[in-house]
Amino acid sequence: MKNRKKFFIVLSLVVTSAMIFVACQPKNSWEGIGTEENPIIFVAVPSGEQDRVLAGFEKVTDIVYDETGLVIQPFVAASYTAAIESLCAEEPQAHMGALATFSYILAAEKGCADVALVSTRYGAAFYNGQFLVHADSGLETLEDLAGTDMCRPYPLSTSGDIIPGIMLKAVGVDVNEMNQIIDTGSHEATAVAVLNGDCDWGATYIDARSRVEDEYADTIMDETVVIAVEPDIPNDGIQFHPDFPADVRAKLVTAFLGMVDTEEGLAALDEAYQWGGLEEHDDTFYDQFRQILDAGGVSAADIAALADE
Repeated sequence: MKNRKKFFIVLSLVVTSAMIFVACQPKNSWEGIGTEENPIIFVAVPSGEQDRVLAGFEKVTDIVYDETGLVIQPFVAASYTAAIESLCAEEPQAHMGALATFSYILAAEKGCADVALVSTRYGAAFYNGQFLVHADSGLETLEDLAGTDMCRPYPLSTSGDIIPGIMLKAVGVDVNEMNQIIDTGSHEATAVAVLNGDCDWGATYIDARSRVEDEYADTIMDETVVIAVEPDIPNDGIQFHPDFPADVRAKLVTAFLGMVDTEEGLAALDEAYQWGGLEEHDDTFYDQFRQILDAGGVSAADIAALADE
Protein backbone atom coordinates (compact mmCIF):
# COMPACT_ATOMS: atom_id res chain seq x y z
CA MET A 1 0.00 0.00 0.00
CA LYS A 2 2.77 2.46 0.90
CA ASN A 3 4.68 1.76 -2.33
CA ARG A 4 1.52 2.33 -4.36
CA LYS A 5 0.85 5.60 -2.55
CA LYS A 6 4.39 6.77 -3.13
CA PHE A 7 3.91 6.11 -6.84
CA PHE A 8 0.77 8.22 -6.87
CA ILE A 9 2.49 11.13 -5.16
CA VAL A 10 5.47 10.99 -7.54
CA LEU A 11 3.02 11.07 -10.43
CA SER A 12 1.16 13.98 -8.87
CA LEU A 13 4.35 15.98 -8.49
CA VAL A 14 5.11 15.87 -12.20
CA VAL A 15 1.65 16.62 -13.52
CA THR A 16 0.52 20.20 -13.87
CA SER A 17 -2.87 19.52 -15.36
CA ALA A 18 -5.61 16.93 -15.09
CA MET A 19 -5.22 16.22 -18.81
CA ILE A 20 -2.52 13.64 -17.99
CA PHE A 21 -5.09 11.46 -16.29
CA VAL A 22 -7.65 11.37 -19.10
CA ALA A 23 -5.96 8.62 -21.08
CA CYS A 24 -5.77 6.50 -17.93
CA GLN A 25 -9.50 6.56 -17.23
CA PRO A 26 -11.93 3.95 -18.55
CA LYS A 27 -14.66 5.12 -20.91
CA ASN A 28 -17.20 5.02 -18.10
CA SER A 29 -15.23 6.82 -15.41
CA TRP A 30 -17.78 5.94 -12.69
CA GLU A 31 -17.64 2.16 -13.15
CA GLY A 32 -15.59 0.62 -10.37
CA ILE A 33 -14.66 4.04 -9.02
CA GLY A 34 -12.24 3.93 -6.11
CA THR A 35 -10.30 0.85 -7.25
CA GLU A 36 -6.66 0.45 -8.27
CA GLU A 37 -7.80 0.28 -11.89
CA ASN A 38 -10.04 3.35 -11.60
CA PRO A 39 -8.88 5.55 -8.71
CA ILE A 40 -10.88 8.57 -7.54
CA ILE A 41 -9.13 11.63 -8.99
CA PHE A 42 -9.07 14.41 -6.37
CA VAL A 43 -8.14 17.89 -7.65
CA ALA A 44 -6.89 20.71 -5.45
CA VAL A 45 -6.36 24.35 -6.39
CA PRO A 46 -2.83 25.78 -6.77
CA SER A 47 -0.71 26.41 -3.73
CA GLY A 48 2.62 28.12 -3.21
CA GLU A 49 3.51 25.13 -1.01
CA GLN A 50 2.65 22.31 -3.41
CA ASP A 51 5.02 19.79 -1.83
CA ARG A 52 3.42 20.30 1.58
CA VAL A 53 -0.10 20.08 0.15
CA LEU A 54 0.65 16.83 -1.69
CA ALA A 55 2.38 15.34 1.35
CA GLY A 56 -0.70 16.15 3.43
CA PHE A 57 -2.99 14.68 0.79
CA GLU A 58 -0.94 11.47 0.76
CA LYS A 59 -1.58 11.07 4.48
CA VAL A 60 -5.26 11.94 4.05
CA THR A 61 -5.74 9.39 1.28
CA ASP A 62 -3.89 6.72 3.28
CA ILE A 63 -6.32 7.24 6.15
CA VAL A 64 -9.32 7.14 3.82
CA TYR A 65 -8.03 3.93 2.22
CA ASP A 66 -7.56 2.29 5.62
CA GLU A 67 -11.13 3.22 6.57
CA THR A 68 -12.93 2.49 3.29
CA GLY A 69 -10.67 0.59 0.92
CA LEU A 70 -11.22 3.38 -1.64
CA VAL A 71 -8.22 4.50 -3.69
CA ILE A 72 -7.85 8.27 -4.16
CA GLN A 73 -5.27 9.84 -6.46
CA PRO A 74 -4.70 13.54 -5.64
CA PHE A 75 -3.07 16.24 -7.74
CA VAL A 76 -2.70 20.02 -7.62
CA ALA A 77 -3.98 21.73 -10.76
CA ALA A 78 -1.86 24.25 -12.63
CA SER A 79 -4.44 27.01 -12.08
CA TYR A 80 -7.85 27.73 -10.60
CA THR A 81 -9.29 27.53 -14.12
CA ALA A 82 -7.64 24.14 -14.74
CA ALA A 83 -9.11 22.79 -11.50
CA ILE A 84 -12.62 23.82 -12.61
CA GLU A 85 -12.12 22.43 -16.10
CA SER A 86 -10.96 19.08 -14.73
CA LEU A 87 -14.38 18.63 -13.12
CA CYS A 88 -16.35 20.21 -15.95
CA ALA A 89 -14.89 18.31 -18.90
CA GLU A 90 -17.39 16.26 -20.91
CA GLU A 91 -15.57 13.17 -19.64
CA PRO A 92 -14.61 14.31 -16.12
CA GLN A 93 -10.87 14.48 -15.53
CA ALA A 94 -11.44 14.78 -11.77
CA HIS A 95 -14.18 13.18 -9.70
CA MET A 96 -13.96 15.32 -6.57
CA GLY A 97 -12.12 18.42 -5.47
CA ALA A 98 -10.93 20.71 -2.72
CA LEU A 99 -11.90 23.91 -4.48
CA ALA A 100 -11.55 27.42 -3.09
CA THR A 101 -14.76 29.40 -2.65
CA PHE A 102 -15.03 31.15 -5.97
CA SER A 103 -13.73 28.15 -7.89
CA TYR A 104 -16.54 26.12 -6.35
CA ILE A 105 -19.18 28.73 -7.22
CA LEU A 106 -17.99 28.74 -10.83
CA ALA A 107 -17.97 24.95 -11.04
CA ALA A 108 -21.44 24.77 -9.44
CA GLU A 109 -22.69 27.38 -11.91
CA LYS A 110 -21.44 25.13 -14.70
CA GLY A 111 -23.25 22.16 -13.12
CA CYS A 112 -20.17 20.07 -12.42
CA ALA A 113 -19.57 20.38 -8.66
CA ASP A 114 -21.69 19.84 -5.58
CA VAL A 115 -20.40 20.69 -2.11
CA ALA A 116 -20.44 18.06 0.61
CA LEU A 117 -18.10 19.39 3.29
CA VAL A 118 -16.85 22.85 4.27
CA SER A 119 -13.63 23.22 6.23
CA THR A 120 -13.32 25.06 9.52
CA ARG A 121 -10.41 27.08 10.85
CA TYR A 122 -10.38 28.28 14.43
CA GLY A 123 -13.89 26.84 14.75
CA ALA A 124 -15.41 28.92 11.91
CA ALA A 125 -16.53 27.90 8.43
CA PHE A 126 -15.88 31.44 7.19
CA TYR A 127 -12.77 33.55 6.78
CA ASN A 128 -11.94 37.14 5.92
CA GLY A 129 -9.43 38.79 3.65
CA GLN A 130 -7.28 41.85 4.25
CA PHE A 131 -5.73 44.68 2.24
CA LEU A 132 -2.03 45.02 3.12
CA VAL A 133 0.26 48.00 2.48
CA HIS A 134 3.78 48.79 3.67
CA ALA A 135 3.81 50.89 6.84
CA ASP A 136 5.81 53.60 5.04
CA SER A 137 3.66 53.68 1.90
CA GLY A 138 1.40 56.57 2.87
CA LEU A 139 -1.57 54.53 1.60
CA GLU A 140 -4.42 54.66 4.11
CA THR A 141 -7.72 54.07 2.29
CA LEU A 142 -9.01 51.95 -0.58
CA GLU A 143 -9.34 55.11 -2.66
CA ASP A 144 -5.58 55.63 -2.30
CA LEU A 145 -4.92 52.38 -4.18
CA ALA A 146 -6.03 53.75 -7.58
CA GLY A 147 -3.32 53.41 -10.22
CA THR A 148 -0.84 51.63 -7.93
CA ASP A 149 1.02 48.32 -8.23
CA MET A 150 -1.07 45.39 -6.95
CA CYS A 151 0.07 41.93 -5.84
CA ARG A 152 -2.37 39.02 -5.77
CA PRO A 153 -1.87 35.31 -5.06
CA TYR A 154 -3.55 34.06 -8.24
CA PRO A 155 -6.15 35.24 -10.74
CA LEU A 156 -9.60 34.29 -9.35
CA SER A 157 -8.35 34.03 -5.77
CA THR A 158 -11.48 34.83 -3.76
CA SER A 159 -9.87 36.95 -1.03
CA GLY A 160 -6.85 37.98 -3.10
CA ASP A 161 -8.53 39.04 -6.34
CA ILE A 162 -12.33 38.80 -6.64
CA ILE A 163 -13.48 40.42 -3.38
CA PRO A 164 -10.80 43.16 -3.53
CA GLY A 165 -12.03 44.04 -7.01
CA ILE A 166 -15.61 44.31 -5.76
CA MET A 167 -14.62 46.44 -2.77
CA LEU A 168 -12.50 48.76 -4.90
CA LYS A 169 -15.30 49.13 -7.43
CA ALA A 170 -17.60 50.22 -4.60
CA VAL A 171 -15.32 53.21 -3.90
CA GLY A 172 -14.80 54.10 -7.56
CA VAL A 173 -11.48 52.33 -8.14
CA ASP A 174 -11.14 50.03 -11.16
CA VAL A 175 -8.79 47.17 -10.35
CA ASN A 176 -8.20 46.71 -14.10
CA GLU A 177 -6.63 50.17 -14.21
CA MET A 178 -3.87 49.41 -11.72
CA ASN A 179 -0.38 50.36 -12.88
CA GLN A 180 0.45 46.66 -12.87
CA ILE A 181 -0.83 43.43 -11.32
CA ILE A 182 1.74 40.91 -10.12
CA ASP A 183 0.78 37.27 -9.47
CA THR A 184 2.93 36.01 -6.59
CA GLY A 185 1.80 32.38 -6.42
CA SER A 186 0.47 32.35 -2.86
CA HIS A 187 -1.09 34.49 -0.13
CA GLU A 188 2.08 34.27 1.92
CA ALA A 189 4.20 35.39 -1.04
CA THR A 190 1.85 38.34 -1.54
CA ALA A 191 2.42 39.50 2.03
CA VAL A 192 6.18 39.18 1.58
CA ALA A 193 6.03 41.10 -1.70
CA VAL A 194 4.31 44.01 0.07
CA LEU A 195 6.94 43.87 2.82
CA ASN A 196 9.76 43.95 0.24
CA GLY A 197 8.23 46.78 -1.76
CA ASP A 198 7.68 44.67 -4.87
CA CYS A 199 4.19 46.17 -5.06
CA ASP A 200 2.26 48.91 -3.31
CA TRP A 201 -0.41 46.66 -1.85
CA GLY A 202 -1.81 43.17 -1.88
CA ALA A 203 -4.80 41.27 -0.59
CA THR A 204 -4.57 37.98 1.34
CA TYR A 205 -6.60 35.93 3.76
CA ILE A 206 -6.29 36.93 7.44
CA ASP A 207 -3.60 36.47 8.47
CA ALA A 208 -1.30 35.04 5.82
CA ARG A 209 1.59 36.91 7.44
CA SER A 210 1.58 34.48 10.36
CA ARG A 211 2.62 31.65 8.03
CA VAL A 212 5.93 33.39 7.28
CA GLU A 213 6.37 35.22 10.58
CA ASP A 214 9.25 32.96 11.70
CA GLU A 215 11.17 33.76 8.53
CA TYR A 216 10.48 37.48 8.76
CA ALA A 217 10.44 37.87 12.54
CA ASP A 218 9.95 41.38 13.88
CA THR A 219 9.41 42.79 10.38
CA ILE A 220 6.37 41.55 8.54
CA MET A 221 3.87 42.29 11.30
CA ASP A 222 5.39 45.67 12.09
CA GLU A 223 6.22 46.86 8.60
CA THR A 224 2.97 45.90 6.86
CA VAL A 225 -0.38 47.42 7.78
CA VAL A 226 -3.99 46.27 7.25
CA ILE A 227 -6.04 49.14 5.82
CA ALA A 228 -9.29 47.24 5.13
CA VAL A 229 -10.93 43.92 5.98
CA GLU A 230 -13.12 41.91 3.62
CA PRO A 231 -16.61 40.50 4.42
CA ASP A 232 -17.17 36.88 5.49
CA ILE A 233 -16.13 34.38 2.83
CA PRO A 234 -17.09 30.68 3.05
CA ASN A 235 -14.09 28.41 3.56
CA ASP A 236 -12.86 25.92 1.01
CA GLY A 237 -14.03 22.34 1.37
CA ILE A 238 -14.68 19.08 -0.42
CA GLN A 239 -16.92 18.84 -3.46
CA PHE A 240 -18.02 16.03 -5.77
CA HIS A 241 -19.00 15.83 -9.41
CA PRO A 242 -22.83 15.59 -9.51
CA ASP A 243 -22.58 12.17 -11.20
CA PHE A 244 -20.38 10.75 -8.44
CA PRO A 245 -22.02 7.54 -7.13
CA ALA A 246 -24.05 8.41 -4.03
CA ASP A 247 -23.04 5.33 -2.03
CA VAL A 248 -19.32 5.92 -2.57
CA ARG A 249 -19.73 9.61 -1.79
CA ALA A 250 -21.46 8.74 1.50
CA LYS A 251 -18.56 6.47 2.49
CA LEU A 252 -16.05 9.22 1.76
CA VAL A 253 -18.00 11.87 3.66
CA THR A 254 -18.17 9.60 6.69
CA ALA A 255 -14.43 8.89 6.45
CA PHE A 256 -13.49 12.56 6.15
CA LEU A 257 -15.72 13.54 9.07
CA GLY A 258 -14.17 10.75 11.13
CA MET A 259 -10.70 12.16 10.52
CA VAL A 260 -11.41 15.28 12.57
CA ASP A 261 -11.93 13.06 15.63
CA THR A 262 -8.39 11.68 15.55
CA GLU A 263 -5.03 13.31 16.15
CA GLU A 264 -3.59 11.66 13.04
CA GLY A 265 -6.48 12.78 10.86
CA LEU A 266 -6.42 16.38 12.07
CA ALA A 267 -2.66 16.57 11.52
CA ALA A 268 -3.07 15.35 7.93
CA LEU A 269 -5.87 17.82 7.19
CA ASP A 270 -3.83 20.63 8.70
CA GLU A 271 -0.77 19.74 6.64
CA ALA A 272 -2.78 19.57 3.43
CA TYR A 273 -4.80 22.79 3.73
CA GLN A 274 -4.63 24.05 7.30
CA TRP A 275 -8.10 22.61 7.95
CA GLY A 276 -9.02 22.42 11.62
CA GLY A 277 -12.27 20.55 11.03
CA LEU A 278 -15.04 19.76 8.53
CA GLU A 279 -18.78 20.43 8.52
CA GLU A 280 -21.52 19.06 6.27
CA HIS A 281 -23.19 21.74 4.14
CA ASP A 282 -25.18 21.90 0.92
CA ASP A 283 -25.03 24.51 -1.82
CA THR A 284 -27.31 26.96 0.03
CA PHE A 285 -24.38 27.62 2.37
CA TYR A 286 -22.97 29.87 -0.37
CA ASP A 287 -26.15 31.90 -1.00
CA GLN A 288 -25.18 34.82 1.25
CA PHE A 289 -21.81 35.09 -0.47
CA ARG A 290 -23.53 35.00 -3.85
CA GLN A 291 -25.60 37.98 -2.68
CA ILE A 292 -22.36 39.87 -1.99
CA LEU A 293 -21.22 39.14 -5.52
CA ASP A 294 -24.57 40.23 -6.93
CA ALA A 295 -24.45 43.46 -4.92
CA GLY A 296 -21.02 44.15 -6.41
CA GLY A 297 -22.34 43.58 -9.92
CA VAL A 298 -20.25 40.44 -10.38
CA SER A 299 -21.66 37.20 -11.75
CA ALA A 300 -20.12 33.79 -12.14
CA ALA A 301 -20.57 34.15 -15.90
CA ASP A 302 -18.54 37.38 -15.89
CA ILE A 303 -15.66 35.77 -14.04
CA ALA A 304 -15.83 32.64 -16.20
CA ALA A 305 -15.52 34.81 -19.30
CA LEU A 306 -12.56 36.64 -17.76
CA ALA A 307 -10.88 33.36 -16.88
CA ASP A 308 -11.28 32.11 -20.44
CA GLU A 309 -9.58 35.16 -22.00
